[in-house]
Amino acid sequence: MDILFKTLDQQSEAVVELQTKLTAIPALGPLNGGEGEKDKAEFLLDHLKSMGIKDIREFRAPADDVPCGYRPTVAAIIPGENTEQTLWVISHIDIVPPGDLSLWKTDPYTLVRDGDIIVGRGVEDNQQGIVSSLLTAQAILDNNLTPTVNYGMLFVADEETGSAYGLDYMVREHGDLFKKDDLYLIPDFGEATSESVEVAEKSMFWLKVIVEGKQCHASTPDQGINTLVPCADFILRIQELENIFDAENPIYDPPRSTFQPTQKEANVENINTIPGRDVFYVDSRVMPNYDLDEVLDKIKEFGSEVEKKYGVAISYEVVQREQAAPATPVDSPIVKKVIGSVKKVYNNSPRPVGVGGGTVAAILRHKGYDAVVWATLNHCAHQPNEWASIKNTIGDAKVIADILF
Repeated sequence: MDILFKTLDQQSEAVVELQTKLTAIPALGPLNGGEGEKDKAEFLLDHLKSMGIKDIREFRAPADDVPCGYRPTVAAIIPGENTEQTLWVISHIDIVPPGDLSLWKTDPYTLVRDGDIIVGRGVEDNQQGIVSSLLTAQAILDNNLTPTVNYGMLFVADEETGSAYGLDYMVREHGDLFKKDDLYLIPDFGEATSESVEVAEKSMFWLKVIVEGKQCHASTPDQGINTLVPCADFILRIQELENIFDAENPIYDPPRSTFQPTQKEANVENINTIPGRDVFYVDSRVMPNYDLDEVLDKIKEFGSEVEKKYGVAISYEVVQREQAAPATPVDSPIVKKVIGSVKKVYNNSPRPVGVGGGTVAAILRHKGYDAVVWATLNHCAHQPNEWASIKNTIGDAKVIADILF
């Protein structure tokens, strides 16, 4: 490990060089106004070949909405002493658009370095993970070392818009690549302290609620059915759900289910008109032990009470729904290895945590694979002037190396 760590400590310029080249290749999915990840995948294929890795494969998910007709995923494996088990480090090659360019101090696709900090779209999400995994591989090869298990790097497409053409496609169509006893690390969530090791997610449920009555002039309210008042009543009832679905688990922050009214669509444009239609949305993050159908049934029960009280009609549309996958056990080999290696490299107190939902680890967990989501990140993903730390990129590479050896 001393040899590997010493080698990695000397890779600052390699981080900058790789990040510069990756940042200059926008990999936007078609739903984000781009042409996919083809060019970035081709760069990675060429780079992996130049490193001398023999087992390199490209997988192409058919897609009619990109010019090349496919969304690429790249896999590379360095053999270990135990060839029956693989540590997979899974990062994604697609990014999100830069957004309002006036908020950027520099060109989003031209890397800028300021000491330890590098700025550009994608440098944290998820190029830091890409580069950390590549640094580890290069250090292993440069020192002619053999890890205890196979070292697998998987660079997937389509993480930013659902993963149907990325990890979900890989697990569904190329499941023979993965084994139950493999170790899965996804460097796409974390804290600046390096201490949050994500092992569980809440269920996620977005609901659109439509309240319909009868529009009329505000001076003659008896001629209509005002929807704003029942809408407000319904919104106030939503938070009662926290007292009904009240299970808690300290692994999460907050440690309970949350039910939050969020977006409210505009109704009438003028003050002297009573609205005949109101629409609001609810964002629910539900503890995994509850079935989302139970939540929807309870919301509809509230809705029925509001309908009877005010004479309105209420309908519902599910915008997004994801029942939580089983959590990765905190005593599983991957959790123990990640926590031990993080503690060794960063000299801190890592701990297993749960999040509100939304990582690709759920795809693996639904299949029964134990996965951990961890990295040292500063939560600037999707923001203007996105930045990453060279030091943290190298530190995370050391964690991967320590797990392997």
